Order: sequence, then structure tokens, then C-alpha cells
Amino acid sequence: MSVGATSVTIPRDPGDSPGAGPGKDGGGPRRSWTTAWTTGLALLPLGLLAAASYLGRYVRPSADEWCFLPVVRDGGIWGLVDKFYSTDNGRIANGLLVGLYAEFPVAGHQWYAAISGVLMLVLLWAVTVHALRATGRQVPRGVPLLVASMITAMFLFATPNTYKTFFWPAASVSHTLAPVLACAAAVPLMRARGRRGRIAALAVVLVAGVFMGTLSEEASVVALVVLAVAAVCANLLFAPRVRAMVRVWAVTGGAGVAIGTLLLVTSPGSRNRRRRYDAETVSMLAPESLIGSLRAYLRILETVFTTWEYVGAVAAGVLLGLLARRRAGHRPVLMPCRPLLLAALGTLTFLACGYLCTAITYPAFGERVVRTERTWNDWLLVYVALLAGIGALTGRAVRLRSAASGSRHRLVTALAAAVCAVSVLGLVAPLYDLGHDMKVRAQRWDRQDRWLREQAAGGATTAPYTPLSVGRMLEPFGNGGRNVWPASCVADYYHLDKVTYGTRLP
Repeated sequence: MSVGATSVTIPRDPGDSPGAGPGKDGGGPRRSWTTAWTTGLALLPLGLLAAASYLGRYVRPSADEWCFLPVVRDGGIWGLVDKFYSTDNGRIANGLLVGLYAEFPVAGHQWYAAISGVLMLVLLWAVTVHALRATGRQVPRGVPLLVASMITAMFLFATPNTYKTFFWPAASVSHTLAPVLACAAAVPLMRARGRRGRIAALAVVLVAGVFMGTLSEEASVVALVVLAVAAVCANLLFAPRVRAMVRVWAVTGGAGVAIGTLLLVTSPGSRNRRRRYDAETVSMLAPESLIGSLRAYLRILETVFTTWEYVGAVAAGVLLGLLARRRAGHRPVLMPCRPLLLAALGTLTFLACGYLCTAITYPAFGERVVRTERTWNDWLLVYVALLAGIGALTGRAVRLRSAASGSRHRLVTALAAAVCAVSVLGLVAPLYDLGHDMKVRAQRWDRQDRWLREQAAGGATTAPYTPLSVGRMLEPFGNGGRNVWPASCVADYYHLDKVTYGTRLP
């Protein structure tokens, strides 16, 4: 029996038929009111993003970035790209993006959160708008912004370690920005009209795939899983007239990821990295590694599933499902809605992405992968999008079973809006506490920075460095002075021969 045969198709009602736009449910005044309150509700996640972006002014270099900054200072962005390719890990695109902010040492770190936050919001907004158009749906103007801003807020701030997710540029480039860039590669496909549009969509996904393959191994795995599902399940998901194009697009994107991954794994940097780790770890495909990664993944899922703020993504999806209507005269690219099938495929895709990402990182981190939250973000975007999609299917089911002006419809709408607000407000206090810690570190970092520069200018070759950590970041002489790395990079940054363990600030 096919999967499609076991799914449930929700029948259409007059409100879901062609030509039954939002205006049919109450005319201009009601639609204007809906636009107003959804836009107003979107101000909550947007305000959270704005506050977090403002806190970015307190970000200072730490961990790997101590080693990036001297390379970019002495050799420019392409010097770092060459170092990544030839020595460190083979990630060409990663070196390029890191070099772009490291080119402006401290200022680059301070502005990264604001720039990347706006970029991710705009890209997810574009994906939402074009997905609605491609599926033949129309909504009041404020709804796409609300959905995109809620997904952005949940993705960035509901994680256990917001600092490493959003504020630490090196981790954000590899694990937070990367999946959003991969998601945005679908926009040209959804905009494609005619032969030129289809060629452009194929060119973009090919280039994006190559770029992703040299940016992040985990994001590449997620992209491959999603593209494989789109190609294999095209008959179940897409209308006959677009299936061939979707399959060609998915295969082209997969080929791009494969090319990028090949460039990465054959690089001298990747070979060096494998030599460093192979002596200490077992193969990813070894039974003990696969079983260990499964245990770790289950512990990670326990944390994710018990993070209640993610319910805000479901609520935003419910509002989308309640307010969306079919666009008159538009032929949708999706098959008639089968909620169980869509939810099942989405859930399986999410679970596969999460486990595979855990499996490829487990050999390097071992059990510590459970505490290395930044590596979760490559597949957490799929999770948040899945929650929003399930919410949209739920909202659609409610709408089809109740009149737009009925009490049930109004009650569900009010509850969903309230849940959106509460979930965002639940993220305010943790962000405030983190901001305080960041401000304290920034003040101490600046003080020590001035002193070390004065020592170097005065001819000193050695100076003490006091570790200053936030968000469980690594610092020289961490763990009570026992972990020396990256002390040599700090010395290089300040033009010193050596830094020693300092127990108090100068």
C-alpha cells in the first residue's frame, strides 16, 4: 500500500475554492484589521531580534577567532581562505565568510549579529512569500512577516546557547547562517517563469550547492536529505507539470553539494584535519560510533522537545493556516493537501537530518556533542519549519471546519496569537541575562586589550592574559589555566612572543 493511500485529504469548502480570497470573508475593513494586528504581533519577535542585534556591540573575539584575526591582518581575506584550504579544514567558503568579518577585527564581531540577523530574517521572509505564491495562497500583508520573524526568533533564541548560535560569528557562519542560505536557494525555483527562469534556478542551486559543500559539512548533509526527499517524493508532493523540473533542480543541487564536498575532502587542509582526529577517534561508520551518536541524538532531542518556546513556531503556522486562502486564477504546484502525508514526510526528514548531523560530528566530539549546541543548528531550522508547517495544516483544518466569522475561528486565532506573544516573551529574560554577561566581558576585555597593547608598544615580549569567557566559550588558560589553547594566537594578535596565565585583570 502506498503512503499516499493512508493519508487523509481534507475536502475543500467555499472559503478554500478559487476566487475565495480574504476579501470574501469580510471585505476590505476586516482584511485591513487583520493586516494591522498581524503586523503588530510581528513587532514582538522583531523587537527581540533588534534587542539581540543591539547586544552585538558587546561581542569580542574568543576561541578560534584569536587565530583567525592575525592571519587576516597579515594576509587578508584570501590569506585565511588559503589557510583553511591548505592547512586547517578545506572549507573554502567558510574561510571567505569568516574573513569578511575578521577583516574589521573587533568592529566586525560587533556588527556581525545585526547584519546576519537582518539577512536571515529577509531571506526567510522571501522564502515564506514565494512559497505562498508558488502554492497558490494569499494572505493579509502582515502574515508573511509574522511567520518569518517568529521562525527567525525561535531558531536563533530558543536554543540552549544563544551566544554560540547568534553572537559567535565563527559558529554562526558554519551552523546558523549556512542552513538559511541553503533554504534561500529555493527562491529562484519558486520564481521561475519560462525557460530563462528555470535555467537561472538551476544555475543558482548548483552554485549554492558547491558553496554549501565548502562551507559546512552538517548543512550539506541537511541539504542533501531535503533534496533527496524532494526528488524521490515528487509524485506525492508536486503537480504533474512541475515534477520534472523539481527533480532536475534537486539533482542539480545535490550535484553541486557533491562537487563542493569533493573539493573539501580532497583538500590538504581536510587531510590534515583527518590526521589530527583519526588518531583519537573511531570511524563514523563504526558500530560503536553509530550507536553512541544515536544515544547522543536521543538526549539532544529530549532537550529540544522540552524547550517549550518552540511552540511559538506552531502558533505562527496556525495563524498562517487560518488566514490563507487560494489565489484566484492560480494553479498551485502542490498536490491536493494531504496533512498526514506532509507531516509524516516532514517529521522523517527532520529526524534523518538530525541523526546524520549528529553521526558525522560524533567522532570528533564524542559524548560532548550533547553539549555542543552550535552543531544542532544545521538541522534545527528544519525542526522549526516543520513545526510551522504542522501549525499551518492545523490552522487550515480548523478554518475548513468553521466559518471565518464563527466563534471557534476567532477563539483559535486569539489563542494562537497569545501563544506567539508568550513564547517570544519567554525568551526575553534569558537574552537579558546573556546581554549583561556580554557587557561585563566586553568591559573587561577592552581593559585588558588596552593594557596588552601598551605592553607590546613598550617593548615587552611576554605578558599575562586573564581568561574572559561568556556563553561557555573557550579562552586561553581556561579550566583553571590547564587548557593553554589558543594562547599562542593571542600572543600573535598582540605582537608578543608569549602570553602567560593571569589570575586577575591588570
